[in-house]
Amino acid sequence: MKYVCPSASLTEGASLGFEQDGIRLFVVRRAGQVYAYKNRCPHRGVPLEWQPNQFLDPSASLIQCATHAALFLIESGECVAGPCAGQFLTALGCHEDNQGIWLTHDESEDDV
Repeated sequence: MKYVCPSASLTEGASLGFEQDGIRLFVVRRAGQVYAYKNRCPHRGVPLEWQPNQFLDPSASLIQCATHAALFLIESGECVAGPCAGQFLTALGCHEDNQGIWLTHDESEDDV
């Protein structure tokens, strides 16, 4: 497991971006649950955020690609609107405990 951040750093309806071992990723908290994804749009392979840590649409209910305005479900990473509709963000396993948020997925096993 790899430590990401303290739980208090990721408030409800917020997102945070990180780079670990050369992999760009982000975490989102929704309904108390933490979700982690690679920071890569499946359409063109570009980073998703329009400003640091800004991965969500204005309603904070969907992940939004700043380049193509594609919208993704927070819970599954599925694109529901935009040029990559039906495709998915690459989910990363994560775990939260009293020490904070951890990646449980070994990104080095995936093609980058």
